[in-house]
Amino acid sequence: MRELPPTDVFLHRHLGPSPAEQEEMLRTLGVSSLEELVAKTIPAAIRTRDIPGLPSAVSEVQALRELAERAGKNQVLRSWLGLGYAGTITPPVILRNVLENPGWYTAYTPYQAEISQGRLEALLVYQTVIQELTGMSIANASLLDEGTAAAEAMTMAHRASDGARTVFFVDERNHPQVIDVVRTRALPLGITVRVGLAETVDLDGVFGGLVPYPCTDGAVVDFSGFAARAHDAKALVVATVDLLALSVLRPPGEWGADIVVGNSQRFGVPLGFGGPHAAFMATRTSFQRQMPGRLIGISKDSHGEPALRMALQTREQHIRRQKATSNICTAQVLLAVTAGFYAVWHGPEGLTRIAQRVHGFAKLVAAGAAEAGWKVGTAPFFDTVRIEAGPRRAELVTAALSRGINLRAHGDDVIVALDETVTEADAEELLQVLGCRQGLAALLGATDLAVPAAFARTTPFLRESVFHAHRSETEMLRFLHRLQVKDLALDASMIPLGSCTMKLNATTEMIPVTWPGFGALHPFAPPEQTAGYLQLFTELEGWLCAITGFDAVSLQPNAGSQGEYAGLLAIREYHASRGDGDRRTICLVPESAHGTNPASAVMAGMEVVVVACDTSGNVDLADLRAKAEAHGSRLSCLMVTYPSTHGVFEEAIGEICRVVHAHGGQVYMDGANMNAMVGLCRPGDIGADVCHLNLHKTFCIPHGGGGPGMGPIGVKSHLAPFLPGHPLVPQTSRTQLGAVSSAPWGSASILPISWAYIRMCGGDGLRQATSVAILTANYVAQRLGPHYPVLYRGTNGRVAHECILDLRPFKDCGVQVDDVAKRLMDYGFHAPTMSFPVAGTLMVEPTESEGKVELDRFCDAMIAIRQEIRDIEEGRVKAEDSALRHAPHTAADVTREDWGRPYTRQHAAFPTAHTRAHKYWPTVGRIDNAYGDRNLICSCDAWPETR
Repeated sequence: MRELPPTDVFLHRHLGPSPAEQEEMLRTLGVSSLEELVAKTIPAAIRTRDIPGLPSAVSEVQALRELAERAGKNQVLRSWLGLGYAGTITPPVILRNVLENPGWYTAYTPYQAEISQGRLEALLVYQTVIQELTGMSIANASLLDEGTAAAEAMTMAHRASDGARTVFFVDERNHPQVIDVVRTRALPLGITVRVGLAETVDLDGVFGGLVPYPCTDGAVVDFSGFAARAHDAKALVVATVDLLALSVLRPPGEWGADIVVGNSQRFGVPLGFGGPHAAFMATRTSFQRQMPGRLIGISKDSHGEPALRMALQTREQHIRRQKATSNICTAQVLLAVTAGFYAVWHGPEGLTRIAQRVHGFAKLVAAGAAEAGWKVGTAPFFDTVRIEAGPRRAELVTAALSRGINLRAHGDDVIVALDETVTEADAEELLQVLGCRQGLAALLGATDLAVPAAFARTTPFLRESVFHAHRSETEMLRFLHRLQVKDLALDASMIPLGSCTMKLNATTEMIPVTWPGFGALHPFAPPEQTAGYLQLFTELEGWLCAITGFDAVSLQPNAGSQGEYAGLLAIREYHASRGDGDRRTICLVPESAHGTNPASAVMAGMEVVVVACDTSGNVDLADLRAKAEAHGSRLSCLMVTYPSTHGVFEEAIGEICRVVHAHGGQVYMDGANMNAMVGLCRPGDIGADVCHLNLHKTFCIPHGGGGPGMGPIGVKSHLAPFLPGHPLVPQTSRTQLGAVSSAPWGSASILPISWAYIRMCGGDGLRQATSVAILTANYVAQRLGPHYPVLYRGTNGRVAHECILDLRPFKDCGVQVDDVAKRLMDYGFHAPTMSFPVAGTLMVEPTESEGKVELDRFCDAMIAIRQEIRDIEEGRVKAEDSALRHAPHTAADVTREDWGRPYTRQHAAFPTAHTRAHKYWPTVGRIDNAYGDRNLICSCDAWPETR
């Protein structure tokens, strides 16, 4: 039986190349084993032999059993706690066909718009929902969470001001975690946060104000007077809103808000113990070009037909670097898509009915509480009732808990925040808890359930046909499928994006995410109800410490860019604790760094000094030493990516760290390329003090079409006291820094994915996965090297987990990197990372999950494209008449009667045997990005598919 092991060994399924294929690839490289390849790739001084502290690998079945055990330790009660999170019902057709569908969750960010039209249309729908419910002119395609959206709105308001004012007002009736995140963001920027009441605040020196609508205690306040005062003082008004409430409440755009932010979670997105959820920002037209994040706009393609793409700020931090206005790199696309589809499914009538029902139940509970002798908050409310319990507060909370209901203590009051899931039976039980002698039926006859006229919405919304045409499940299913097949995701082909690690998101890893034990928990449920999550967090933090060589980990940052920011704040606070906070403000950033690095440094209050790279793409040690010496006691830190952004293991990394430490600085390591390190070397051993980890890259959380992401940070012990804290979940060892995101553990519900990956691989499996990732990258570099120059290689001629192909020489014959990227679509591939980190190049990362057949298919496509370029170079074809220039070719394109091109239709659309058997069709021609930026249109009313 020992010779017949179980068949559900995960590593066999995770690794693309079989053992025989690995041997063949190694022979191509001229090495005898993976160990020899690793030895020639990673400097001996930093290699490690094992990872102490990791469990042995288990089967997929066993991993699911263990996760089920942890989920079972979580108690899913009826949590009417509010705080910006609400129970919701995810329509099953959306749950199964979007949230649980790899066609949606394995897609990449829509930078290649021609093969992302379905996702872009879904995001256009989402933007339209936000615009029309908030009453604003334009909305972005999601932010990370409500707290960080409020913080982004603060910095946006500051940019829009005259620059002389440095005070941001925050109404104390906002949710406490939102206030805390805003305070954290304001501190390094020199912004003073003034907390108080909008009715009485002194607006002297104030550039903007944040007001809640409704308030955290449920009150709906008329802030139109405050808005008028703020505008007279030339300050902008930011409103945090409840999206469902806006279907029955007067939208903030009508009472004077300039920027509106919030969380779309209650539009069908599971609570998930805090995330991932899609936040949003909407604003007036006059501020649209200052808005952070991603924005989907309508442009036209090469045939003059309407087409969608990302507009304006697309990756603006990579272009503007330290001058960027935000470090946002990921969004919450999958969750924004879910929320938009929720609005499509219900339509305006359905949303209004849900809101009226929740509001009605809240009115009845308030009436019952008053009948039972409780004093109830008198302000108008939407779904949240404040009961002035005084000394009986604990008694009331305990009585509800005994019936499986979580209510929230709020000072001496008790908050009851109802949601879409509440039934008549639930409401009756709550009335019994309150001691009401009457039932719902009796209360109904004596209670006015209408929203007060002064606050009621009168403006229609969601009038576009897309919100009215999909009421049956049949129609909705076909609508979702129609959009899905417009996109290219990992379920169709390899996505060879350098620096983004588009690897397998295994089904076993994904299954637990939507289990109620993980998906239905409120993020502020009492800790005794969340034992399973807390066990999972402890285990995952321990494993990540073992993998990285760090002493502590924070799981709070819910994006890689936010991990960068949190890590830099930890460094900043560490220096401050030693009396050096005002002095140590210089951040050294190599010129090869990710664009988010300098942007994050500026957000953390640092001054960026760029360090040169040598001709091999490595950090120029002489320049580093000179700049470290020049800034001396002002040096705060160095931000370094390892392996480098150029895809090589720099031999001098240890010396780089020593130079920085010698001048009292800290080393921040960008963990974007951790997929080349796990099990083979550890950042903490190399000399890094802090490192963020992209769980949506290395540790198998899917990219979700551009989000969700997770960016936990690992730190050495001296930085541990400066990890993010949280105002609602005290963590005694982490009290020096405020929250960086709304939820204490970020996007908690997707952490089981990374837990499962590590548990099923074990230390040996992780090491082998990394070795195979290095193998596949070197195999691609070896096959393509004779056709395209590989820009950077390590000391022994090896690349790390990715390679950069130099296409700049082809400019002389009129071929641009764009041409190759678009032509790859005709071959059924998403392009590699284009023009980063070097303009005019393609950066390829195959990952360990792609088999040799797929690697060869990609290499064959690139070699065939090289022949097309050669045909132009040698004069057989003009560049402007080539398949390269006209790519991608749509079905409509190749079925035109007036073909009139010097190459055949078959060569255009079916260049390989694979494409003839399994054709993916781009649905639009090459998109004119400049036209879309000049003519910014970002809602459904101008999109022919949805209007």
